[in-house]
Amino acid sequence: MRRYILLLILFTCSFAINAAAQTCVGLGQNPGTAFPVCGTATFMQDQVSLCGGKIIPGPCNRDAVTDINPYWYKFTCFTAGTLSFAITPKITSDDYDWQLFDVTGKDPASVYTDASLFVACNWSGETGNTGASSAGGSLINCGGAGIPLFSSMPSLILGHQYLLLVSHFTNTQKGYSLTFDGGTASITDPVAPHLLAAKAACDGTTIAVKLNKHMKCASIDANGSDFIIIPANIPITSATGIGCQSSFDTDSVEITLGSALPPGTYKIVARANNNLLDNCNNFIPAGDTLKVTVYPLIETPMDSLTAIACAPDMLQLVFRSSIRCNSIAANGSDFIVTGTSNITVASAAGVCNANGLTNTIQVKLAAPIQVAGNFTIQLATGTDGNTILNDCGKETTAGAAINFSTKDTVSAAFSSTIKYGCVADTIYYAHNGQNGVNSWSWSFDNSITSTSINPIIIYPVFGNKQATLIVSNGTCRDSATATNLLDNAIHAAFEGTAVVCPGDPATFTDQSTGSLNSDWAWNLGNGNASTLKSPVPQFYPSSNSIIEVPVRLIVTNTIGCSDTAFNTVKVVGNCYIAIPKAFSPNADGLNDYLYPTNAYKAKNLLFAVYNRTGQKIFQTQDWTNKWDGTYKGTPQDAGTYVWILSYTNINNGKKVELKGSTILIR
Repeated sequence: MRRYILLLILFTCSFAINAAAQTCVGLGQNPGTAFPVCGTATFMQDQVSLCGGKIIPGPCNRDAVTDINPYWYKFTCFTAGTLSFAITPKITSDDYDWQLFDVTGKDPASVYTDASLFVACNWSGETGNTGASSAGGSLINCGGAGIPLFSSMPSLILGHQYLLLVSHFTNTQKGYSLTFDGGTASITDPVAPHLLAAKAACDGTTIAVKLNKHMKCASIDANGSDFIIIPANIPITSATGIGCQSSFDTDSVEITLGSALPPGTYKIVARANNNLLDNCNNFIPAGDTLKVTVYPLIETPMDSLTAIACAPDMLQLVFRSSIRCNSIAANGSDFIVTGTSNITVASAAGVCNANGLTNTIQVKLAAPIQVAGNFTIQLATGTDGNTILNDCGKETTAGAAINFSTKDTVSAAFSSTIKYGCVADTIYYAHNGQNGVNSWSWSFDNSITSTSINPIIIYPVFGNKQATLIVSNGTCRDSATATNLLDNAIHAAFEGTAVVCPGDPATFTDQSTGSLNSDWAWNLGNGNASTLKSPVPQFYPSSNSIIEVPVRLIVTNTIGCSDTAFNTVKVVGNCYIAIPKAFSPNADGLNDYLYPTNAYKAKNLLFAVYNRTGQKIFQTQDWTNKWDGTYKGTPQDAGTYVWILSYTNINNGKKVELKGSTILIR
């Protein structure tokens, strides 16, 4: 609560300042411009600018903690271990807070939105020294009176990048010191600073020096006195750190010379007692030397083309030196393409960087080149009055050329020939191999693949068969899919009269499938045969017993394959429906059941039996389902039982309803 009471007290006097200074714009006061720090140095912040107020996510969110008058510090862990540091205010009554973030692989601004970056914090409401040390008891100390000012030491991970926020809750501009000491982690870069590389500008008036690590911008002497050029016939007039307007450190310095260096090789040397310091205050060693060459102004040759695609409609030129984008004629008139067929250039453009330079020029053609041939792309003086200029302003001579070749487009269209069989079919697939095709990739719907130009596939199952082919000549590719119907499957089947009553005919209906020819081979079981699809009705002699007569059909398809079907005709001696007057269910095999006999010509049949009290004790719709004289498994008494029978006569369609009685004999 002390923090909030103090805030109310200070609010009136600081309102005008804070209202005008909410946005932090100074270097170090935003995560993206954080101060680089080193574990071996004490960082002094002499004055605190008043700004800030952004909410900081983390475990102390309930206190709505914000970056009041903040400064940010960045460092990398070079040895894993614990981090100990101390923030010492110049005025002991000042209240400083802090929070540590792991921003490895993250945008530094994510600290305002991503609570998972939290490592440790201390937002105590007390004044005085604060930080992380072995005396701390927790990684998390939120706001309020009596909260310890020192948190426990967080563990750092090797190679991870961290941001430390120091928030000055007290609205004074007095500063503080920041020291790192006592932990086992190292945030001191062990790499010694050195000159890494140098490159002279085309005109020899400037030299760009690359350093092997970031150095303090403030340590670069503006007059260039940190460096010497050997031979020292041209003086250095100034040195500027690249990007130092928005950062505290840089790894690149641009040296400006008093006049242009003539073509030749020179040495750039770090002067003894130079001021160049890394973030740990280490100097670049005196005498550190780089060679730098000033090249004569020469034109940039036509170097190479990227791989030519299938049916190219654009040619991509690659150059070893940068080309000025504003020297490329947009209408493509800097380039002429000649060769096997007539080619028209439609436009040209560079893939340009922020400095208006490119190493790639894309030449757009009016139409794609779809045939094989040999061609030349040649540099010409465009409608803009020049060919192309490199970054040094040197024009490449007209007539420079690169040869290239194209390949034909290809077609994957293929043919297929079917050889039909009775058990399996064979399909012979073929591709013409034209236009330089040298790769075939077949896939068939039976999971078979092939790389042959003319594969042969056997199909033991008939039906639709799909094949897909992908072809290539190394540059162009195409695919095609086709389906063949293998319709030579044959299946013999027929329906016939199931039961033949005395004097009735039997009829037969062919139900065979497949590409049948006109030959049906019937053996009708009564000594008759037929080659008709539907043989004439047949008659069978009856007897007192039931005779099952086999009937056979053989069908043949158009390629000579055949199939056979069998069926049975039941010839019965009696089709008169009657109910016995008596039955004796004694299991002697004689008249043991009650049922409507010979009901072969009945449909929609219903047969029911009732006892003398009118109770239904048996019912069926299947005339072959016979009553055995029991009810629910209990044998019924001897006596008279009433039955009813209803059915429809198959021959004439008439409905018949009968009633009667039968004597059960025990």
